[in-house]
Amino acid sequence: MIVIHHKPNCSTSRKVLQMIRDAGFEPLVIDYAREGWTRAQLLGLFAAAGVTPRGALRVKGTDAAERGLPDADDEAILAAMVENPVLVERPFVCGPGGVRLCRPAELVHETLSRQAFP
Repeated sequence: MIVIHHKPNCSTSRKVLQMIRDAGFEPLVIDYAREGWTRAQLLGLFAAAGVTPRGALRVKGTDAAERGLPDADDEAILAAMVENPVLVERPFVCGPGGVRLCRPAELVHETLSRQAFP
């Protein structure tokens, strides 16, 4: 099963979703901006993807800079992400090849195949 944590109005997220479909998969699409996150979900997702909260922080198009989040510790960033889900960079894709923050979009190919992770 392929899962994409998606934001429909994000061009990169839409591109990744189309790439998944073009590869012959119909993913479970989670609109995380609408659904929201829990702290536990974020910690699990980030651990699986090998990123830190700071590495998954979306600054562009958000109020992250005004909140001082680029200089905050991981706990403050996580709390802000739970409060405001759009602070999480997107899209995250979970598949047979692992979990990836798919920026650039082409990283999605790593998640679609077990062979990406020996």
